Amino acid sequence: MTGAPEREGGSVRPLTALAFATIGFVALVIFALGMTSLATGEDVIATPGLGQIPGASGVVLATLAFAGGLWAAIGRAGGADAAVPTATDGVGDAATRRPASGAEPRHPSYGGAAWTTAATFAAYIGGVWIAALLTGAELGVATGVAARLATSWFGLAVAVAAFVCAWSGIALVRTRARRPRWPWEDEFDE
Repeated sequence: MTGAPEREGGSVRPLTALAFATIGFVALVIFALGMTSLATGEDVIATPGLGQIPGASGVVLATLAFAGGLWAAIGRAGGADAAVPTATDGVGDAATRRPASGAEPRHPSYGGAAWTTAATFAAYIGGVWIAALLTGAELGVATGVAARLATSWFGLAVAVAAFVCAWSGIALVRTRARRPRWPWEDEFDE
């Protein structure tokens, strides 16, 4: 069991992290809205006659805003493994390698989760408001629906889902962990 050496570890590629985090966001926001509705005994959009289009449109726009905001936070992240050109100090020893000038890896900031959350929340509320207007609701009704969502547990559920998933996506890119291993796998490597 001493095959090719395993890569020591590294971050997840930004595009992969974006895909996982976005899929996780969609699943978590649907779950969070459903559980909030169950816990409060209220519909997400309680206005009669609006149908499902405003809610679905809000989630679609929120998902697009989430993906765009997260990509802005992690898209330029560079790995420190093979993706970064290295220069040596003349010896060529791996211990003395350093990134070549101007090619230092970029680590995304966890602060990106905050503005991704804000963009996602605004897109959700705005998407519901615009879709309500386009489906024939009056301006006052559409504004009331959007204001209720923004100031209720439903808006908080969307914001929390966005923050958790954005933070997770950034952590996937920043973390330099090894794959999980069972305790007995270490015995075979010796």
